[in-house]
Amino acid sequence: MRIIYWNDFNCPNSYIGLVRLKWATDELDLDVEWEMKPFELYPTLFDEPINSITTQNIIKYGITPEDAKAQIEETEKIALNDGLKINYKDIQLTSSRNAHRLVKYVQKKHPNISQDLIFKIFEANFIDNRIIANIDTLVEIASELGLDDIEIRNMLESDSYDFEVRVEEEEAIVMGVEAIPLYFLNISEEQLVVPGAFEKEDFKIALVDLMNGEIASKSYL
Repeated sequence: MRIIYWNDFNCPNSYIGLVRLKWATDELDLDVEWEMKPFELYPTLFDEPINSITTQNIIKYGITPEDAKAQIEETEKIALNDGLKINYKDIQLTSSRNAHRLVKYVQKKHPNISQDLIFKIFEANFIDNRIIANIDTLVEIASELGLDDIEIRNMLESDSYDFEVRVEEEEAIVMGVEAIPLYFLNISEEQLVVPGAFEKEDFKIALVDLMNGEIASKSYL
């Protein structure tokens, strides 16, 4: 099975959804080829934090401070129900572009550890509240997975894979992708598109339906 998905490291639902989908594939004992594609939820952010997530969401979504705070608290509760002790309210919100560039590089050069890298970046952002735009942070994360510090630093300090990230983000726009997470589940000639962070059991149902060829009359869009 091949799973292609659009995610962003600043999107808590991307993290929650990916954990749930991984659990579902593990419980079904599926052999999966994963590919993450970039979708920057806050494309105008800088490499240093300027606004809190509360302020950023007030600006982005035009909501009140009270509503923004309530949304953040609700997201933390949802994650905790899945055993993810995220600290969303204190996230150091920065650009995710460097993280996406690193993922594209590792997916090409070291694909066997690309999913481990993705989960570690999510953890760094949402659990440890580290600055994921920071090159030192990303080099350290990659080093924990056995990658060479110099190799990763040289890549990140250049503009390598910036073009690839931009192209795939434009591809998402052309495809009409407006929200993340978004998953394309593929097996043989069959494909099922699943939007949003489904519950683990719902992901399992979708995967089983796809494998059994029972998706013709179903739509998750």
